Amino acid sequence: MKTLILAASALALTLSVPPEVSAQTAARVESQTRPNFGLLLDPPSSQRSRPRTHRRWSYGDRYPGWNGAPPPVYRPNGSEEIVLVDCGGNPGTGAVEAAVQRVRPGGTLVIRARGGACVGWLNVDKPLTIIGEGGFDPRRWNENPSASLQAPDGLPCITVSAGVRLEIRDLVLASPRGGDAACIVNYGGQVIMSRAGIRHSGDEAAILSDGGLVDLRDVVIDARTIAPAIVADGATLTTWETVVTGAQSGIELTPGAGDPSRIQSTTLAGVESPNNYGPRSLGISVRSRRDYGRVEISNTKVCGYVEGVAIEGASVTIDGSKICKSDKGVVLYNGELSLTNSRVRADTVGVAIASGRAVVTDNSFVGVTAVFQQEYRAQLTASGNRVWSDSLCRPTYRPVYRDRHAPYWAQGGQGYECQRSAYPRDWWDDMDGSYGDPYDDYAYSPTGYDRFQQGYGWYTGQGQYVDQPSPYGDERWREGRRRWR
Repeated sequence: MKTLILAASALALTLSVPPEVSAQTAARVESQTRPNFGLLLDPPSSQRSRPRTHRRWSYGDRYPGWNGAPPPVYRPNGSEEIVLVDCGGNPGTGAVEAAVQRVRPGGTLVIRARGGACVGWLNVDKPLTIIGEGGFDPRRWNENPSASLQAPDGLPCITVSAGVRLEIRDLVLASPRGGDAACIVNYGGQVIMSRAGIRHSGDEAAILSDGGLVDLRDVVIDARTIAPAIVADGATLTTWETVVTGAQSGIELTPGAGDPSRIQSTTLAGVESPNNYGPRSLGISVRSRRDYGRVEISNTKVCGYVEGVAIEGASVTIDGSKICKSDKGVVLYNGELSLTNSRVRADTVGVAIASGRAVVTDNSFVGVTAVFQQEYRAQLTASGNRVWSDSLCRPTYRPVYRDRHAPYWAQGGQGYECQRSAYPRDWWDDMDGSYGDPYDDYAYSPTGYDRFQQGYGWYTGQGQYVDQPSPYGDERWREGRRRWR
């Protein structure tokens, strides 16, 4: 009887629950227990092809640790077209920041700084032009003092908001104790610098652009940092008549899908750090991202780095440029490379190709132990290249008559031709010689080769010279049935 009562109670309780509620409960249980095969087969891809390795300064955290200096007076709607500020010798007053707020959008800020550098951090959130009074000569910036803006310790010189155009002329930016902050931080804006200089010491780059555009013309950058002097992550970079010195690496580019980045008439001088010290020393590093970008390098000099140009995934064109004082001239890890009409002086390899496609034509390679180093995944097209190397371009000795041999240099066949003449002295002076290195002609001449050319003696099969006054000239081979050609 008790069993019948319990069964009837359970049946009544089940009939009292609405049918739609039961259906929802069953569906919820089924959705929680059913495996998601779509997630297993197609996992979500990351937003970036590589992790962000550089710290990004947030200008929203304003003035941390600036010894309690007062914030600048905030005037959201500046109304003055031109504002002149002379704030030299008065650090921490906020005068230069207040002057920025007074300028209307599209206006001009003139920095005089007769009493020394203006000290402050400029957060530019509107179109603005900053001009230093008195002009600036990039070739004499160490001799003639110019108007300058100096960042407070551990803070940036300038931060630029997204979509904002900032133009800087005739001004020196100084960041002597930058710490983790770059001197210029660009968050997707446009930074145009002409006739300007940057002195930066810290852990971060001198110029850090996260998107946007950076245009440098007649600019000198002295960056005392292990990080690259210029980092353009997804930004379009244009340089012309720009000099970068001091940093362990020169430029790091991650090109986007927009206009190609162009490095023209630019000089990058490294500190010649050894390959076993710290991060790799790279002159120009082109990294990869989801968008396949383009980089054009022309009439540019890259010297003093372990790898002159390193390409990790983009389309890069190098024309009429010079790479010197490097261990490897150009390294293509992946992507596309076109190297033409350039001079490469490297200690080991001229062009190393791990993957991708490289076209190397009409170049000069100097001092290399191998012109090309190619892995099985790489495609190489090479022609018209010349090589000066006393270790690579050594002759073979072919028999002419009996045990008498003559030296023979192979001509072409591998995309290059060994040169028997001395490396041009003016070319050396323009490259390694400009850094004080003594001249080396890189021309290998066998022992006694001058006497051999005059008609005396011959060589053994091992390359040993046999000096004999007679027979002389072609008489050395007169009785031979085989003639050396």
